[in-house]
Amino acid sequence: MKGKVVVITGALGALGQVVAAEAMSQGAQVAGIDHAAAQGSSGGDRLEIGGVDLSDPVAAGKAIDAAVAQFGRLDALVNIAGGFAFETVADGSSKTWERMYALNVLTALNASRAAIPHLTKSGAGRIINIGAIGALQAAAGMGPYAASKAGVHRLTESLAAELKGRVTVNAVLPSTIDTPANRAGMPNADFSKWVTPRELANVILFLASEAASGVTGALIPVSGRV
Repeated sequence: MKGKVVVITGALGALGQVVAAEAMSQGAQVAGIDHAAAQGSSGGDRLEIGGVDLSDPVAAGKAIDAAVAQFGRLDALVNIAGGFAFETVADGSSKTWERMYALNVLTALNASRAAIPHLTKSGAGRIINIGAIGALQAAAGMGPYAASKAGVHRLTESLAAELKGRVTVNAVLPSTIDTPANRAGMPNADFSKWVTPRELANVILFLASEAASGVTGALIPVSGRV
């Protein structure tokens, strides 16, 4: 990843922070975009762009342009921004479905669309999305989340076909990620079976690397020890 410029959405979250740190440890310059306010750690090879609603295409475009203005190029986009909701169809709200679509599909769509011209110029452009194993066969209560992540899967495949030969587009499909929020929400689970952020980051950065030049349109399960 040495010399590469990587944009990470959702960069201030548990997974985003690990991917950013690992990318920088491999020599990349990283622009982190997040809905939360920037934490003031910009400088050198790191740029933080906070307060961005990526479900708004104009805001997404401005954030991507700011990253390119800072570093002069863009080689990889990692779409981590997203959200989760557990709600049954019978007892739930259409608003939840709309929110999941906005957080998981529109954020990836808008960031990708804004990044495509820059990634094409790179000559080795990469887009890596975050899908979900739980979207392959949805359990009860997982409808809104699984439907939106299935949308990410289809977006990945379609965009890979559109950009074949110019930009690779892939998705990683994690099972439960071992984060503080997930531990708090499922305190009785066996955390040792979950995939760690670092394990997931390793797969993401492989897909962003030169070594993955022949991989596109792939939906790669990263299931830990489940």
